[in-house]
Amino acid sequence: QVQLVESGGGLVQAGGSLRLSCAASGRTFYTMGWFRQAPGKEREFVAAISWIGGSTFYADSVKGRFTISRDNAENTLYLQMNSLKPEDTAVYYCAGSTYYNVSPTSLIYEYEYWGQGTQVTVSS
Repeated sequence: QVQLVESGGGLVQAGGSLRLSCAASGRTFYTMGWFRQAPGKEREFVAAISWIGGSTFYADSVKGRFTISRDNAENTLYLQMNSLKPEDTAVYYCAGSTYYNVSPTSLIYEYEYWGQGTQVTVSS
């Protein structure tokens, strides 16, 4: 059984930092990514990483502030979020893709497995 379990969300002031974790079990993926969904908005891509090779890809809105990484031995995905802004407030989801891509994908429909989400709230 495939499971993705996120942790690390919470409430933080603008300018602060949080680190999200996603523990994966049941299989490995070519790519893993983070998405987020704010109230009343569609789910959007945040960052992705190739599980082999470690290539990364970021949404423009988080580039330079967020860092995605993985621990292959622990099968765990991370998202280090710095310089947080109120507009970063959302439920953050971890996702896994079995599609083979040369570069990590940002296409939501290529992610077949999803975690339950963790809330991140940034106060102004």
